[in-house]
Amino acid sequence: METPPMRPAKPDAAAQPDMFRETLEAILDPRHELPELGRRIDWAKLDAVCGETFVDQVGRPGLPTRLMAGLHILKHVKGLSDEAVCAAWVENPYFQAFCGERFFQHRLPLDRSSMTRWRNRIGAGRLETLLADTLAIACDSGAVKPRAMERVTIDTTVQTKAIAYPTDGHLMLRAVERLAALARKQGVTLRQSYARVARHARREAARLLHGRGHKQGMRHLRKLRTFLGRLIRDIARKIEGDPACEAAFAETLKRARRIHAQRPGDADKLYAFHAPEVECIARGKARARYEFGVKTSVAVTNARGPGGQFVLGARTLPGNPYDGHSLAAQIDQVARLTGREVRRAYVDRGYRGHGVAREGLQVVVSHTRGILSPTIRREMRRRNGIEPVLGHMKADGLLERNHLHGHDGDAVNAILCAVGHNCRLLLAWFRRLLACLITTAPDMAAEILRAVAAIIHPRHGRQVLAA
Repeated sequence: METPPMRPAKPDAAAQPDMFRETLEAILDPRHELPELGRRIDWAKLDAVCGETFVDQVGRPGLPTRLMAGLHILKHVKGLSDEAVCAAWVENPYFQAFCGERFFQHRLPLDRSSMTRWRNRIGAGRLETLLADTLAIACDSGAVKPRAMERVTIDTTVQTKAIAYPTDGHLMLRAVERLAALARKQGVTLRQSYARVARHARREAARLLHGRGHKQGMRHLRKLRTFLGRLIRDIARKIEGDPACEAAFAETLKRARRIHAQRPGDADKLYAFHAPEVECIARGKARARYEFGVKTSVAVTNARGPGGQFVLGARTLPGNPYDGHSLAAQIDQVARLTGREVRRAYVDRGYRGHGVAREGLQVVVSHTRGILSPTIRREMRRRNGIEPVLGHMKADGLLERNHLHGHDGDAVNAILCAVGHNCRLLLAWFRRLLACLITTAPDMAAEILRAVAAIIHPRHGRQVLAA
């Protein structure tokens, strides 16, 4: 087992200025919203929470928590991949200032794979601290009222996985290719790898199945299944009695046998060779009857506050459970992150029969007759407001196509997508606040900017103010 790295070194607040380099604070626009968000996030609290995963005085120091957490926030705010956000960090001084750098850096101080290892080490539970911090910033800045967090809207969606559309021919071809590649790596001599004939059979099946040659296409699929069965039996005979090879082939053979045996209509099928956790979820949409990923529960504020509708909680639901059975856990997560008890929860008809009965909690299911309170009827009409929030998390964030591995990766991606959505709202809120300040009180805004510029750098205050 790999030894965890040593705790990251904390930044030195009393560091001496550099005679030959300007600080980022001196050259950046003080009116930009990204440094403002970086100043408001409680990095010390996040560092204390993440520090539990490190050890003392062993190995080299880990990367700074603000750098790693900041890269993940920027990744989900901008909807970028790990590689893209690392490349943008080198080019963008605002990204570097947000991640805690004092001077502009010309090289990335980490490898791209460090982001993967950091996510796996921290986990979704500790990343909830970052989501709770975004909600605290929203309350402190006036973007949302604290009482608005007592009335929530809850719904489920599908966090789709980054896989190809699963067809029988595609899955069997992948199984043949994986087995043949692993046999070459382990030095197992095969009678035939079937790689070339399997590719031809899969191509012919895809060409013929959806036209007039359906019967011929099914014949090619049967050939492909025969090739996979022969390859499985050949490898099993060759590695029998060799513990090292049996251990190396165990997982690959297990998945290949599962693909070889499954038929249309079977339950608990394998939909991706590299991601066995993927589930097929029927959503009833006209454009896509089925989605492949994991069900995800999301809770947002019922009322649209001055800064928009903030995400109060997000969690994955492996196993595709009934929506009503996830309601209690989702309400508990909202109370844990916001520090306020949920008084009223609005859900759709998929939550009928939820069985959640708590003192002070009212669960309102849509299309319920006999609601006499005009307040509840008005708030019930706002329940559909969660759909645009889910759309933004998928279109602007990374909820639509998750590339992280395993159930843990699904949970981490859901939390970070919620963090990214809240940070996008906060950045827009800070832009509006400053624009409103400059419009309504230009003299006061000029004095504030002049003071900020003088504090940042006395010699260059005039240039900063002119910018």
